[in-house]
Amino acid sequence: MRILHTSDWHIGRTFHGTSTIEPLRSVLTALVAEVIAREVDVVVVAGDIFDSATPAAEYYSVLTDTLRALHAAGAVVVMTSGNHDSATRLGFQAEFAGLAGIHICTRPENAATPITVTDEHGPVHFYGIPYLEPSLVRHLYPGTTLRTHEQVLANAMTDIRADLAERGGRSVVVSHCFAVGVPASDVERDITSGGIDLVPAEVFDGPDYVALGHIHSRNTISDRVRYSGAPLHYSFSEAGKPRGGWLFEVDATGLVPGRTEWVSLPIPRDLVVLTGELDDLLGDAQYARAESSWVSVVLTDRVRPMDGMRRLQERFPWCVRLDHRPVGADAASTETYTERLRGKDDQQIVADFLGYVRGGVGPTNFERRAIADAVADQTAAEALA
Repeated sequence: MRILHTSDWHIGRTFHGTSTIEPLRSVLTALVAEVIAREVDVVVVAGDIFDSATPAAEYYSVLTDTLRALHAAGAVVVMTSGNHDSATRLGFQAEFAGLAGIHICTRPENAATPITVTDEHGPVHFYGIPYLEPSLVRHLYPGTTLRTHEQVLANAMTDIRADLAERGGRSVVVSHCFAVGVPASDVERDITSGGIDLVPAEVFDGPDYVALGHIHSRNTISDRVRYSGAPLHYSFSEAGKPRGGWLFEVDATGLVPGRTEWVSLPIPRDLVVLTGELDDLLGDAQYARAESSWVSVVLTDRVRPMDGMRRLQERFPWCVRLDHRPVGADAASTETYTERLRGKDDQQIVADFLGYVRGGVGPTNFERRAIADAVADQTAAEALA
C-alpha cells in the first residue's frame, strides 16, 4: 500500500495581507497529479485543514474540489482536525463523506476506532487522532489526569495500542502536535504556554508509521515518525525549505525500510530575505533573481531612508516586509534609561533617541531645527494652558 503523508494545508491563510487561495489551489492540484502518477492508495492530512475555525464559503470550495479530485483518482483520504480547525464544522457530515472514502476524524472519543483499508496483504488500520485540547477532553476520561498534551496523547495511544492488539495487522497513526526536539517557525502558534504542549516521540511507540502535523517544515524524528510540513510557505522563516509530503509504503510486515521518499510540490513564488543598504539593493544586478519573489528586506543604512518601501517595490514588486537595522544599532549600553536622561533638556533627549535608533547617527541640521521648533511650540502651548 502506498500512502502519501501531508499536513497543514491552512486553507484561507493570508501572507502579509495577500490571499494564498489561488497559489494553494495550484499546489493542491499538483498534489492530486502526484497521487495519480505515483498510484497512491491513501492520502493522509494531519490537521489544520483550514486556517480558521470559521472558514469562508470560498475556502470550503477549495477543500471540496481537492477531495473530489482525490476521490476520482481512486485514493482514500484520512484527515484529522488541528488546533486551527473547528472540529464541529470540519466534521459536519463526516459520516456521509466516509461512505465515499473521505474519512474526517474530529471526535476524540473515536481516536481508537480505526479507518481500515485493505490490500492484498490484509488490513491497514488508520487511527486519526484529532487535536486534543486537555481541558476539552478530560471529561471523557473521569479519574484520569489529563492536564498536558503529552498526557492526553499518551492516553489516546494507550487505547490505540489496546485496540490494535485485538485487531492485529498494520497501522498508521495520524496526529497534530508539537513533538519534542522539533524547531518551529514563526507561524506555528503555540498550542499552549509554558512548554506543556511538548510531546515526547516515545508516546507514539507501536504503529508502523506516525504522520504528524503542526510543524510547517518537513522533519524526520525517526524512520517511522515524521512531519511533512505545509504545502505553501507561510513565513519568511521558511524561506528555502522544500514543500511537499512523504510517500511511504507498507507491505505484509509493515513499513518498508528504505522506501519512504520525499515528494516535492511546486512553490508558486519563492521567498527571499535581502540584507544591505538601500542603494546597493536597488542597483546591484545580483539581486535580479528576487524581482519575481516574495521579498523581506533588512536595511542596514545608518539613517533610515525616506520612502524605503516604495523605492524597494519599484524593483521588487512583491516586497512585503521592511526592517531597519542600522549598523551598530545593537551595541549594548550599561546605562539605565533614567541615567541616560539625567541632566538633558528636551531637545537633547530627542536627539539622543534619534542617535540610538540610528546606530549612533544623530539628527541632521534640518532635524535639529525641526526639533527645536516643536519643543518651542509645546512649551508655548503649556504656558498658555
